[in-house]
Amino acid sequence: MPKSVAVILVNWNTPVHTANCINSLLGYCEVAKFDIILVDNGSTDGSLQVLQSQFPDLIFIDNQENLGFAEGNNRGLQYSINRGYEYSLVINTDTLVDEDIITALSAHLDCYTLAAAVQPAIRWMHQPDKLWNGPCYFNVVLGVTRAKTDDKLKDLKTYQMVDWVTGCCVMFRNSALRTAGLFNKQFFLYYEDVELSYRLRSCGYQVHYLPTSKMYHEAGVSGKSEKKKAEGFLNPFIHYYTSRNHIWFIRRYGKPIFYPIYWLYNGAYYAAVLTYLKLRGRNKKVSLLLKGLKEGVFTSQTLIWPNN
Repeated sequence: MPKSVAVILVNWNTPVHTANCINSLLGYCEVAKFDIILVDNGSTDGSLQVLQSQFPDLIFIDNQENLGFAEGNNRGLQYSINRGYEYSLVINTDTLVDEDIITALSAHLDCYTLAAAVQPAIRWMHQPDKLWNGPCYFNVVLGVTRAKTDDKLKDLKTYQMVDWVTGCCVMFRNSALRTAGLFNKQFFLYYEDVELSYRLRSCGYQVHYLPTSKMYHEAGVSGKSEKKKAEGFLNPFIHYYTSRNHIWFIRRYGKPIFYPIYWLYNGAYYAAVLTYLKLRGRNKKVSLLLKGLKEGVFTSQTLIWPNN
């Protein structure tokens, strides 16, 4: 008989952050309730061997290549489903906990059977009094996704139904994933959590934000370099994935009546970003952003959602 929760961590060249996250989970959460599945996404720095040596009792999956956030987590989620776990906690490796979020989130799903997923309040690691990610919503008129970070949200004492939940830290009900499917691997990185949230909701489920449970996020560790390069700190491919996947999402889940507003509002935003990058000489970022916009608009939906 398996434990009720599988915790899924995808490591990609971040062994120190991953180890810190694991230690915080083992230190603050009730270990009788969960197993940790560590998925290595083709690390090239010896991460897998280091972590296997440090934590020999974990479950390890070696993808041998970088499958992206979406498919990397899918390997862990599929293992969790196949082994009969009731819930799966997807959590970024650059996070820490200081309370038993596993018990809190699983208890919430026990109580609210229509909820397919629940996320805690996520605070900045170096500014723990500030929210990094609170209730998430989609502005259907403008075609943009947002997470509320208002200080007033600290006073919330009850859960909220939200439009989507972040893959930074979210507990899924495995039976709901069997119905709706896993992350769309075509997205690779970014917006895969938004898309899955909407797919779960289209199947009749709810997704929840639980403000009474919290954890901490450093944010963007795998997408930044420690030293500033010619293209800046941020990996240029982030512009590619965020622009492409944003457009893919609004093409499927936006409202056609608002398409003119989408193109005007988001067109102006991306034009401003392109101008800024060009003026700063970030030519690779310009090229990848243009590629993302092109693929976002012109990729056939049958290729994005092959199992439609």
